Amino acid sequence: MKSLLITFLLALAVFRAGAIDLPTMGWSSWNTFAININDSLIMSQADAAVKYGLSDVGYRYINIDDGFFGGRDKASGTLLIHPTRFPRGMKPVVDYIHALGLKAGIYSDAGANTCGNWANGDTIARGVGMLDHEDIDADLFFRRLGFDFIKIDFCGGNPEANTGRLDLDPRERYERIAQAIANVGRKDVRMNVCRWNYPGTWVNKVALSWRTTGDIDCSWKSVKRIVKENLYLSAYCGGGHYNDMDMLEVGRTLTQEEDKTHFGMWCIMSSPLLIGCDMRNIRPETLALLKNTELIALNQDPLGLQAYVCRHDAGTYVLVKDVEQYQGLSRAVAFYNPTDAPVKMSVAFADIQLAGTIAVRDLFEHQAVKLRKGDAQLVVEVPAHGCRIYKVTGTERLQRVRYEAEEAYLQCYQELYNPKAVGTAYYEEDASCSGGAKVANIGLRPENDLQWRNIYVKEGGDYQLRIRLVNADEKSTIYAKVNDLDGVKITAADINAGIVTIATTLRAGDNLVRLSNSKALMPEVDYVEVVKK
Repeated sequence: MKSLLITFLLALAVFRAGAIDLPTMGWSSWNTFAININDSLIMSQADAAVKYGLSDVGYRYINIDDGFFGGRDKASGTLLIHPTRFPRGMKPVVDYIHALGLKAGIYSDAGANTCGNWANGDTIARGVGMLDHEDIDADLFFRRLGFDFIKIDFCGGNPEANTGRLDLDPRERYERIAQAIANVGRKDVRMNVCRWNYPGTWVNKVALSWRTTGDIDCSWKSVKRIVKENLYLSAYCGGGHYNDMDMLEVGRTLTQEEDKTHFGMWCIMSSPLLIGCDMRNIRPETLALLKNTELIALNQDPLGLQAYVCRHDAGTYVLVKDVEQYQGLSRAVAFYNPTDAPVKMSVAFADIQLAGTIAVRDLFEHQAVKLRKGDAQLVVEVPAHGCRIYKVTGTERLQRVRYEAEEAYLQCYQELYNPKAVGTAYYEEDASCSGGAKVANIGLRPENDLQWRNIYVKEGGDYQLRIRLVNADEKSTIYAKVNDLDGVKITAADINAGIVTIATTLRAGDNLVRLSNSKALMPEVDYVEVVKK
């Protein structure tokens, strides 16, 4: 237990040292209170975060969501604060949060109105979005008031959710707002894009995190939907930028098993962790779960990686990611069972690239798992709606052979528009594929490609890449490029039973393998295998 606490503290130390930003941890007002907030409520939540030790394990952001707006000054355009909910304004609230050693977060919209104004009837909040007020609002929020975080919604830019039927371009709006924040001169402000679907690969340069799904609600159906939508987004998490699976519903009306799954999956997938319950009345079992430092250490791991699917069977998933050291000897493994019946699940240690003497620790139960001598796999009974998470450590790291297409980075990937209509590649589940999914709709322009960016080999040298294609035909043409080597043209004559083999040279460490066709659609892609010659 002592060594695990040290690991957790080291992760926090790396975070505070600024190696990379790690997922935001804190509390947000929306899930429990919606627009029904006030200054005393917000300050009491900050008190509770300290009182119950939540701030000590990383929950440091106290975020005020929609409901604080009071319109705009007609002459200057300055944002006004709600006169009865926050009668003294926002500065005393921010100062109170900061005095407790915490960070303060705020909310706005990229368009003219907020979601609370549109959907919750908060009529005093007309015209309070950042559209045409980017610089004045950024100056108010981050220089004059001293907020440290902002969530920026998009109701005011979605024609279905604003009175002006504005249909705004998300990239233009969020890039403009990011520039306004940068103009304030602070480099520590965390910006969260809330466009309700993965908006496009441009967002990685704009925000620290971005919502990838519609709003969560306190139901198993909602949690299950959100996990599914994030299963194949690991390629877009990295370098201190994260897929946001929305605020936590832990501690409200889900079952304890569902709460565990909800929290555990958010942790291993490196989503921001924003508590959504009323912390003043938090139940002991909820507090214990939210303060599980072994799970938090996965979320705040200094590598900042999202777990990827390494096995998919009959509606269940095994996910894995490196922790502590890239290509090291320790990996986190989650067994996720979203079905309505208990399931026995397993994964071979070799399939998560670990060998030698294996040690397994249960991160929910805080105890070692006893293995029998010669055990080659971890077998787990997972209840309905359940999740079990382990840290697995070996004495040898094996070189990975197969990389699934659903782990690859798609340069044009986005979820705002029909990918077939706008010509962008996408991930699709397919039971005939090795990992249960594939990538489709690659090609027609140079940038609509597939990139495996982490083909890792211990030793540089000559290798074969064996790529499995789906639905290849006599017209199939692919251009394959490895690192900065000359590209290779692959035609139907090079494809044998759906497999194309490429001889190439790889360097020690990570390698980039890119598949593209600038003029025609490519066959769908299942996986690539990397074999030393």
